[in-house]
Amino acid sequence: MAPPVIFCREISPSPANCTSYSPFLQLDTQCTSSFAASCLRLPKNCSLVARCSLKWSEKPSIMPGALLTSNPQQLSTNPVFGEGKIGVLLLNLGGPETLEDVQPFLFNLFADPDIIRLPRLFRFLQRPLAQFISVARAPKSKEGYASIGGGSPLRRITDAQAEALRKALWEKNVPAKVYVGMRYWHPFTEEAIEQIKRDGITKLVVLPLYPQFSISTSGSSLRLLESIFREDEYLVNMQHTVIPSWYQREGYIKAMADLMEKELKSFEHPEEVMIFFSAHGVPLAYVEEAADPYKAEMEECVDLIMEELEKRRVHNAYTLAYQSRVGPVEWLKPYTDETIIELGKKGVKSILAVPISFVSEHIETLEEIDVEYKELALESGIQNWARVPALGVEPTFISDLADAVIESLPYVGAMAVSNLEARQSLVPLGSVEELLAAYDSQRRELPPPVTVWEWGWTKSAETWNGRAAMLAVLVLLVLEVTTGEGFLHQWGILPLFR
Repeated sequence: MAPPVIFCREISPSPANCTSYSPFLQLDTQCTSSFAASCLRLPKNCSLVARCSLKWSEKPSIMPGALLTSNPQQLSTNPVFGEGKIGVLLLNLGGPETLEDVQPFLFNLFADPDIIRLPRLFRFLQRPLAQFISVARAPKSKEGYASIGGGSPLRRITDAQAEALRKALWEKNVPAKVYVGMRYWHPFTEEAIEQIKRDGITKLVVLPLYPQFSISTSGSSLRLLESIFREDEYLVNMQHTVIPSWYQREGYIKAMADLMEKELKSFEHPEEVMIFFSAHGVPLAYVEEAADPYKAEMEECVDLIMEELEKRRVHNAYTLAYQSRVGPVEWLKPYTDETIIELGKKGVKSILAVPISFVSEHIETLEEIDVEYKELALESGIQNWARVPALGVEPTFISDLADAVIESLPYVGAMAVSNLEARQSLVPLGSVEELLAAYDSQRRELPPPVTVWEWGWTKSAETWNGRAAMLAVLVLLVLEVTTGEGFLHQWGILPLFR
């Protein structure tokens, strides 16, 4: 039997009428049917009410576009966290800190099978191929990092976010330690896990620093965590939970709106500015073939921010586009560069760029948006350009992350939530393994951004197989011409052109 769905969103202050087992919360046992709903009653002073489905298999009805609010400062005064040492693991991509780090960083990136996929028979070539690509791309990448100061500021900013989050949690009466785990550079996730073990953490909240969930970002880090957890007895027994995405949270939405409203005032005519949301792209196959929720979450996030701005009487036109595409496969559209050109043709003169999927400054904001896209905009006839800074350690944002951690603590080690629909709620989905099962139940290999080789009737396969066929035909023609022998001569076709 599938586990019941537990989800929480702001509704009415009425009490819940049934509960499920949790060692961290006050319980009621008013449900009598074996198929009755299961839900959690939060303390009386919590502004949220946990609602439940009527059957174990029933999906919760969640209002799309609902802004999620809470009052965790009141929650933190209640002894609902139990005993044990609390840890928070922040997950991020990572980036080279110096120019010498660029090539090994790229190697780690392309050595990930989720980035470049090879047929099972040729998996032994994964690392040699990663070495070749990283060496080939390093010179150009170094130019980009040199233009922003000689390295990525991502680690410095993420460390600052971790320290700010730690202080915010202590101020809310939650004595937690905060760790940083990067996917492709130091401090690696493995390094963070070792420190967590040395510190004796018994309850862990995993918090990806990506507002929207994608199998290529949060999902990749969670896959790595899953493999680490399975191989370590300490981690197997450690209670943990994951906050998969938090783009709907009121504090995050308001923090973004605050920064945007401030930047709009820098324009001479703020009401004429086009608000340009630029999100990091993902291959279209992630969404269409692997059911990645990224696109849907991104669009809803933009809608929530604009709704918040409308409450402040900001009614600017806006658009959403996707940047940073690589490789021959199709990515989410519209593309940022093409959209900028199109806006210029339509006569738009002022643009406010909003890096919607980034909470830290790094090469995609400092070089790609600030340099490349700004130059493209000016060349396209757009006269005024500004960008909203990444959130960084903005107080409202950090306080809201702390609230998200506090709200998730009662679910550390509690009943699992493995229904995909619950990802829109305030509470996390559950453990790393359960979360991945919800998004990727068959553990299929992810459609990669750059497919080196793939047979079958897929879009990427058609691209590469077609190129291979064209190359083979070209080779045969060269052999025919140079040797004077072959099936074209035998059929009498080639001699006609002599």
